[in-house]
Amino acid sequence: MMKFLFMMIFMIPLSLKIKLYWLNQWIYFIIFIIFIFNFSFNYLFMNISYFLGCDLLSYMMILLTFWICSLMIMASQKIYITKFFSDLFLFMILMLMISLYCTFSTMNLLGFYLFFEMSLIPTLILIIGWGYQPERIQAGVYLLFYTMLASLPMMISIFYYYYIMNSLDYYYFMNLNSLLLYLSMNMVFFIKMPMYFVHLWLPKAHVEAPVSGSMILAGIMLKLGGYGLMRVMKIFIEIGLKINFYFIIISLVGGLIISLMCLRQMDIKSLIAYSSVSHMGLVLSGIMTMNYWGLSGSFLMMIAHGLCSSGLFCLANMNYERLMSRSLFLNKGLINLMPSLSMWWFLFSACNMSSPPSLNLIGEIFLINSLMSWNFLSMFMLMFLLFFSAVYSLYLYSFTQHGKIYLGLISFKSGMVREYLLLMLHWLPLNILILKSEFLII
Repeated sequence: MMKFLFMMIFMIPLSLKIKLYWLNQWIYFIIFIIFIFNFSFNYLFMNISYFLGCDLLSYMMILLTFWICSLMIMASQKIYITKFFSDLFLFMILMLMISLYCTFSTMNLLGFYLFFEMSLIPTLILIIGWGYQPERIQAGVYLLFYTMLASLPMMISIFYYYYIMNSLDYYYFMNLNSLLLYLSMNMVFFIKMPMYFVHLWLPKAHVEAPVSGSMILAGIMLKLGGYGLMRVMKIFIEIGLKINFYFIIISLVGGLIISLMCLRQMDIKSLIAYSSVSHMGLVLSGIMTMNYWGLSGSFLMMIAHGLCSSGLFCLANMNYERLMSRSLFLNKGLINLMPSLSMWWFLFSACNMSSPPSLNLIGEIFLINSLMSWNFLSMFMLMFLLFFSAVYSLYLYSFTQHGKIYLGLISFKSGMVREYLLLMLHWLPLNILILKSEFLII
């Protein structure tokens, strides 16, 4: 694991050379391919070196990180063309990738906390530096302070846990029955997921972020919450059985409310961002049931959502670069202008509502199984949640693609090969992975 870290550190001089923009992306893909040769067919920790190692959960998360980071460079061609600090941009993506790699591959809770907080800084710089609207400063502050508020109690609880147990390594975790510790350690993950009630930073950050910022937020940053919960739930098995009930209810009811809010969004990016909150509510409730189905389903759903949501943000950005607006009132009738892009809108909207053969489907089947075996009454919530998830996906597709074209469009350019490749690289893994989904079951 250490060799990959050194490989990424040696890329730092490369990222500061402005003329080698596409070479950077090519090297990210190479790192991805080298890493895939170390595929962990096992749920145990492998490739251990110093404090780093990876099991199946962290392995897939690291793969997703490499994949999304390389696609971020591909999606941000505008930064390269306009020479808008593109060298700094590449450096930020590299820093983000290194911090996320260390977050997922460390086997120690304090190391996880350290890199978890470190990944916040490059994301903040991406949003504030390359965002579109003046409100991006406020969005950045929201993102920073929501996370920072909850991370101080987490740090103190980590120290306290070390004081009692004398170890912070994942495989020495022992059960600890304390409500205060449960809340102070897990609150930061609830905010990062984000759970309903503490989700307000997410739509704001998404709407103000550049396409690369939205991709990394939806693709990886939300998964940090789920990943962290899966790691620390081992400590809270006893108390979890008593109070996880409340968080499952909040997640399911909140997911339903958010799905209804999606139906009255007028900004495409905002709609996709709120749909993320709804999906992650399902993931959170799956982890909180603390059964095998729930953990596997949440894991599958996190990978699927990372690819699907990232692809939708790419599509929204393609429309934005052409129409200079993200409003659903102006993005209309696009099937007349770009029929081939319409197909991609359809495919991603279909994946977003978990239609076969996407990975979302198998994740949702697992989660439904898990929640139904946990409590039969959750069926009613799930029924509405899944129905409305289809409703807002169809609403997004039909509203943007059908109807009359906005006549204020003066000039228009069709899709580029780069953009179709970008969408293909999101969509293919999302729909091919279902063929080998037995590897992805923890």
